[in-house]
Amino acid sequence: MESEKTHRLAILIDADNAQPAITENLLAEIAKYGTANVKRIYGDWTQPQLRSWKELLLEYSIQPIQQFGYTKGKNATDSALIIDAMDLLYTGKFDGFCLVSSDSDFTKLAARIRESGLTVYGFGEKKTPEPFVAACDKFIYTEVLAKDEDEREQRKRRPTTSLKQDTKLVNLVRNAIDASSDESGWAHLAPVGSYIAKQSPGFDPRNYGYRKLGELLNAMGLFDFEERKTGDGHAKALYIRDKRK
Repeated sequence: MESEKTHRLAILIDADNAQPAITENLLAEIAKYGTANVKRIYGDWTQPQLRSWKELLLEYSIQPIQQFGYTKGKNATDSALIIDAMDLLYTGKFDGFCLVSSDSDFTKLAARIRESGLTVYGFGEKKTPEPFVAACDKFIYTEVLAKDEDEREQRKRRPTTSLKQDTKLVNLVRNAIDASSDESGWAHLAPVGSYIAKQSPGFDPRNYGYRKLGELLNAMGLFDFEERKTGDGHAKALYIRDKRK
C-alpha cells in the first residue's frame, strides 16, 4: 500500500511578532501538517530584544535572516519575509507555508499563496487582526502552544452553559453537521471537522479549553454521539447528530 504523501512546508517566522517560548510546541504542531523543509526567521539581529531567539536557532535548526531597519517607522522585516516567501513559492517545491506572526501586513501574502493552490497555516496571538486569520486555510492561536503544560491545563474549560450560549459556535457546528450528514441526520465526525475548518480558519477546540473536537462537541450538550465499527471491524468511527433531529 502506497504511503500518504508528506506535505513539504516552508516556515517563515517574524521574530518581532512571535515569542521564543512557543518554539518547541510550534514545531511539534507544524509536524502534524507536514515536513518543514525550510525554517527561516526574520529580524534585525543586532537588536537586543531578539537575544532570546538567538539561543534557540541552532537547537531547532532555524536559519536567521538579517534585515536592518534602514528607515525609522518602516518594517523592513516584513518586506524581507514577503519577498522570500514569493521566491520560495515560485520554486514550486512546496505544498504549504507556515506564517508565524500576529501582523496583519501578511494578509495579502497569505491570500496570494492560496491563489497558487498551496495551503497556508497561520500562527499568531489572539490579538491577530481578523483579516489575516481569514486569509489562512487554518490559523492556530499561539496561546494554546504555551510551553508550560501546567499553564495550558490551568485554562478553565468553558462550561456547557457558556458553550450553549455561544451562538456563533453553535451555528457553526450545526451547519457543519447538516452539510455532512446522511438522511437520518448522522454525520461522521471527521467531515464535520473539515467543514468547520473551511468555514472558520481560526477554530480550534483548544481555544475553548478542550484538546479534541469530540470533547468540545460533547461538552456542548446539544448533540447525540454514536460509535460505529469501520469496514475492518476493529477500528471505531464516531458519528454525531443534532439532538433536535
